[in-house]
Amino acid sequence: MGIYLNPDNIQFLEAFNKEIYVDKSLLIQQVEYLKKNVNKYICVSRPRRFGKSTDANMLVAYYSKGCDSSDLFNHLKISHTKQYETHLNNHNVFHLNMQDFLSQTHDIKQMIQLINDSLVWDLLLQYKDLMYFDQTKLIRDLNDIYCQTHEQFIFIIDEWDCIFREYKNDKDAQKTYLDFLRNLLKDKPYVELAYMTGILPIKKYGTHSALNMFEEISMIDAEPLPEFMGFTETEVENLCLQHHVSYDEMKEWYDGYQVRDDLSTFSPRSVVSAIVRKKFGNYWTSTETYEALQVYIDMNFDGLKDDVIKLLAGENVPVQTSSFQNDMTTLKSKDDVLTLLIHLGYLGYNDSHQTCYIPNKEVVDSFVNSIRNSDWKETTKALLNSQKLLEATWNQDEEMVAKYIEEAHLDTSILIYNNENALAYTLSIAYIYARNHYTIIREMPTGKGFADMVFIPYHDKPAMIVELKWKQDVQTAITQIKEKKYPKELEKYKDNLLIIGITYDQQTKKHTCCIEKMHDKNCI
Repeated sequence: MGIYLNPDNIQFLEAFNKEIYVDKSLLIQQVEYLKKNVNKYICVSRPRRFGKSTDANMLVAYYSKGCDSSDLFNHLKISHTKQYETHLNNHNVFHLNMQDFLSQTHDIKQMIQLINDSLVWDLLLQYKDLMYFDQTKLIRDLNDIYCQTHEQFIFIIDEWDCIFREYKNDKDAQKTYLDFLRNLLKDKPYVELAYMTGILPIKKYGTHSALNMFEEISMIDAEPLPEFMGFTETEVENLCLQHHVSYDEMKEWYDGYQVRDDLSTFSPRSVVSAIVRKKFGNYWTSTETYEALQVYIDMNFDGLKDDVIKLLAGENVPVQTSSFQNDMTTLKSKDDVLTLLIHLGYLGYNDSHQTCYIPNKEVVDSFVNSIRNSDWKETTKALLNSQKLLEATWNQDEEMVAKYIEEAHLDTSILIYNNENALAYTLSIAYIYARNHYTIIREMPTGKGFADMVFIPYHDKPAMIVELKWKQDVQTAITQIKEKKYPKELEKYKDNLLIIGITYDQQTKKHTCCIEKMHDKNCI
């Protein structure tokens, strides 16, 4: 057993023994399938705190000859598969966390030399009786070992992309690093499997990649590992039942990463933190300051600001992901920025429609904090007034509701009113604080037609139905809500329900609001 060659299983054991552990061991079966039938080079990228290192540690604990992990894996799903015992602790494994090497050195050449020397040291300890052409050269030593023993090695590389985050603007350093990985791994007979994980996909240079032999799996295209890109809905629902936590609130806060048409995943760190701390909050986003997001959304490429407003309003925005160069600085268009935000976890991605969206309330809060501290003028004012607007609505203060919506009428290209949909954008921004208390549904089916906006409370707040009208009388909006009949989901709130009509007069450029409580005969 060495430090990097055939390490022990202590890191995975620590994760396994935590209060909350979700069994993702069937990833091993999928990796084995890919290695045997598809491609032995696999690069999995997903956002920070989405379980990448835990998966890497699990693969090390399973494959490494340096430990006996039967007591661990005998309790997990992988133990029920046919090839479980065949591969358990039966392979030579190198486990490299590139961030560790980077933090010990001052430039890329020093880092690569440290990797070379560290792995050579472990190799010579384990294979000390062999003949070597040059004991100081890692790649030559690996070839010599394979030639004399026919033994292969599994490379598990975590934080593979740290260079592109730490050396964002150093293109020479990035190229040197990619060349090192290519020379170490590509077309080498001693490589049995190379599994890399990080936040970013493999860096492109033009239309090519130095590591073009890798099968890439990411938040843009999660196949064939979609259920391993976070916690699945079933896994989170089971956790909520076990720990007596509201699944509906958990879903609103942390779900929304659509990795397949029929499957979305949750942010693992946030789910675990919410259960352990017994409250919902910003756990995933709190690991990085809001300024990191602010830098990107302040790049107003091609009207990016307008798209961010649409995203905050709950809309899906088209995105073309193919031009993204898989780094954090070569950003030449709005699409590049949106694609980067997908990989960072700030946006979800719908592959079928090629659109992006803000996945959940936790990420909405990150956007709100970033905009509040930026120069977004009317948008910032609307966000700051959002809590006051909600309180005025609860108090049925129609004049103040109209006033706050008036102030939220944003002077941007997409929000110059010309229909009810544009009015809905403004309302979605203005009521963004309501996400703390409600599930907000646009175009919710009713007994007849659709309600424009429906607010379903988590706890003791009144439910609300909002009807929007453009160029019409406000009472028409109230009447229309009543004629459509209330959605079935709101029947249990019939004694605590507000119906709200909001209209905009294009000539006077004024908003009007009317609020009635359930059973009230007249507009208050």
